[in-house]
Formats: sequence, structure tokens, C-alpha cells
Amino acid sequence: MHRMTCESFAGRAAACGLAGGYLQHDLLLLSGSKRHAGHHATRTNPATIAPSAESVSAVSMCTCCSLDPGGTILSRRMEVEQPQLSATFTMKPRDEESTTPQIATDVACTVCGCVCDDLVLQIDAARVTGISPGCSLAEPWLLRQSTVDIPPARVAGRIVSLEKAVERAAEVLQTSRAPLIYGLSRSSTPGQRSAVRLADQLGATIDTTTSTCHAPSIMAVQSVGESTSSLGEIGNRSDLVIYWGSNPLESHPRHLARYVEAPGMFVPGGRADRHLVVVDTVRSATAAAADTFIQVAPGGDFDVIWALRALIRGMPVEVDRIGGVDRDSLLRLADILKTCCYGAVFFGLGLTRHGVPHANVEALLNLVTDLNAHTRFVARRMRVPGDVAGADMVLCWQTGFPFSVNLARGYPRYNPGEYTANNLLERDEVDAVVLVGSEGVAKLSAAAQATLQRIPAVVLDYPQADVGVTAAVQFTTAVYGIHRPGTAYRMDEVPIPLRKVLDSSLPADHEVLDAIATRLRTSEVHDPLDPR
Repeated sequence: MHRMTCESFAGRAAACGLAGGYLQHDLLLLSGSKRHAGHHATRTNPATIAPSAESVSAVSMCTCCSLDPGGTILSRRMEVEQPQLSATFTMKPRDEESTTPQIATDVACTVCGCVCDDLVLQIDAARVTGISPGCSLAEPWLLRQSTVDIPPARVAGRIVSLEKAVERAAEVLQTSRAPLIYGLSRSSTPGQRSAVRLADQLGATIDTTTSTCHAPSIMAVQSVGESTSSLGEIGNRSDLVIYWGSNPLESHPRHLARYVEAPGMFVPGGRADRHLVVVDTVRSATAAAADTFIQVAPGGDFDVIWALRALIRGMPVEVDRIGGVDRDSLLRLADILKTCCYGAVFFGLGLTRHGVPHANVEALLNLVTDLNAHTRFVARRMRVPGDVAGADMVLCWQTGFPFSVNLARGYPRYNPGEYTANNLLERDEVDAVVLVGSEGVAKLSAAAQATLQRIPAVVLDYPQADVGVTAAVQFTTAVYGIHRPGTAYRMDEVPIPLRKVLDSSLPADHEVLDAIATRLRTSEVHDPLDPR
């Protein structure tokens, strides 16, 4: 009973501990109000000058695990709404602001699915000039961020007022019979919710960038389920970590440092107490750091996984090689899997590049289920950059489905392939598109991209974004987590609050989308470029 109780709190510990810069407290939650309040007042980041607003308010209500002061669990909040908060600053007198840098602590980064929220930014002359700890993905992006003051809207390439751009966008969508809303992974919960509302109002199809990456994984989960956990639980308990079809040293640079090398509650030695296994078709940088590397032949993942399932169940494997892996290596790996105390497998897009993608993932999830007869084992997807996990979560709670949702009949219909953005565009079944972030366009097929160039597009994108579409209407929007507060979901579906770091006069995604929806409801639209 004690083990089950501790593990049930581990996910909440992730949100309050590894997810917020606070000390781990999955056991402290059992001790009542004083110790629970104490974890909010104790920071792991020495750069913090004073407790932030959320650490003070959290004494009466923990925003991530919803405990009252007596330690009673009230509910788990799916959306963190803290629009009034900004990142913690060491404030300077007004007359020194132009010359003295400011320090923002506990800043969350949405460049990759880790959503690391322990960053410290140096702000100087209204721009980010330094970042700590270093990250090869976060640094280039964050160092480009500044207080931008540029025109927020263009129509046919011409600068117009925001109001006229909204009118033009409403006209494009009002005359459309088969609109598509696509993207959402670089937005935030407020923008994603507004996109779903607009799709419902238009009777549009709405799809996220999941359809071009981890869609097979989600379909596999829908078929066979998954044994899973928070990253905090993995960091505190796992003594075996496997990366299958993933190279996190390049795709998620701080993942190993936070969840493999860092000490945990039951693995105090950190890396020394963990066995790292990498299974991939190539010897990657992560493979070079592994204790055990299994090189699978391209297309051999399915066969290897089923051979491991047989060995886990005590069935003999009589062939010498399966999927490019010799039998002795498979026997050693099966023994490692069965004898660990707590194992976690992180699988990436490499698992879905060959064979039948969703069948490969189903096999791995079934292997994890089999292993739970011997030990504790979990599986997690290595989500791609951006808040794609958040986009899936918002669509799930708004429509019941994670991506590829059609609302043309007044109720949500889900059918990957039929309602997937790439397929719709290839079949020329879309006559207008709203892109909430254009970064997913490059992953579409050439035929789909050609259709995008022919139909009117309303594009919402961040400053400095490389928009790969000729936009009928283009909005430059504020960056969530830099210019505006919001919420991003980590790869383990834990919501992370995004706080304002810099000022900007640009509108946010949800403001633009809500304005278009309001315009569609209120009056007849006209061409803002028409001199009449």
C-alpha cells in the first residue's frame, strides 16, 4: 500500500518538483500542511532572489496537484491559468533599466518537448542576451527574442491595420465551404482553445502537426493502451532507461542531464545508479554514451520487439539473428529488462520510419505491459519541438479526439487519413486554410504544399518566423512564454505555466482568432483594400 501511495503522488511531484524548480515532494505530500507549504518556499535555484508570486499563493492552494492546506487532494488541474504572473525578476530602479541587465528565473522553454522550466535569462536593452543552463536548441531561439515593435498585420503583402486584416480574414473564411485549421503546436493553450472554437463556428477541419509525426503512436495507444508516468517519477525511481529510435542528445539536449544523469529519490547516484540502453538503426551520439547499444536493421524493430516478448514470457528463440540482432544480445537485453527495479523506455520517430508504424509502437507498448508482470515499467513518447502535446490535449478535452477532427456536421468526427491536413490538401478538398504557426508546412508533401500556394491562407506566426506560404492575410503574433503568459504541455502531458519575460504590443494568437470569430458573427465583411 505504501508503494502504491508514493507512486500515485509521483506524477504530482513531477509538476511541483522537476516541473517548477521546487524540491521533490511526493512523500512530503503525506505530511500535512506545514511540510507541503514548505516545499513551495524552498527553491532549488540559487539565482532566485525572493519567492515569486506563485510560491506565496501556493501555500493556500497548490496549482499543480490541488492540495488544500491540510494535504487533501481536491483535483488535478488540466490547465494552468496564471495570466497575471510574470517570470521572477531581480528588479532594478527605473532610471537604471536601460543600462543594467535584469535576471529572469524559472523561465520555461518550448523549443522541445522537455519544456525545461528552470532557465535563467539575462535581459538587457529589451532583449534576451544570456541563458543558463546552456542548451544547443534553446540558446539560438531565446537569444533572438526581444521587445518587438513591428506591424502586426499584412494583407496581400501590404501593411494594414489589425482591424482591416481581421476583416479580410473573416471574408476569406466566410466564403469558404471547406476550411482547414492546421498547426497549433507552436501556440499555447489559450490560442489552441480559440482555434477549436473557430473551427466549431466554421464547421472546419482542425488538425495539429501530430498528424505528420507521432500520429501512429497515438493510434497505437488508442488500440492497446500504455503504461506510463510523469518525467518526475522516472527521474526519481528509474534504474533502467531505454531510448528506442531516438537520439535525445540532438533532439532533446537536456533530457539525459535531467532524467538519466541527475540523482533521484531512489537513485541517489544518478548516472552511476542507472543502466542506459539505446536501440537504433544507427550509432548515434546518444548510443556512444550508452551502457548497452543494440543496432537494429532498418525495418527490424517489429521482429526484435516480438522476440523480446517471447523471451520475457519464457519462450525459446531458436534462430541466430532477428531483425539484425544476434540471439545472445537479445537474451542479455531481456534479462536487463526483467531484473531492473524500475524501467522506462522513451521511443522516438525512428520507431515509425519503417514497416507499419503504428504496429511497431503497439508491439513496444505490449512489451512494456508484459514487463509489468515482472517489475515496474513505463513508456513515453519523445515529443517533437513545440507545444504539440498541448495541442493534442486541448483538442481531446474540447472535441474528444487528439488530431484530424472534422466539425462540418456540427459535431466532431475523427478519422486519421480522411481528415488529416496533408491528405486533405493532396486531394484538393480544402478551399481556405488558417495556419496557426507555419513550421509544419515543410513536413507536408509536395502536392499538399502546392495546394497551399493556390488557396487563400490566413497565417498567424511569430516574429522572425520563416513563413513558407504566400499568405492572403498574415498576422505577426506575440510569443507565448516570452511576450505573453500561457500554458505548455510537457512530453508527459504535465502542464507547465509560461510567464511573460518581455513586453510587446503584438496581439496573441487567441486575440486574433477570437477577433476573427467575433467579426464572422457580427457583420458583413468587405475587402479592406477596396478604396470604397
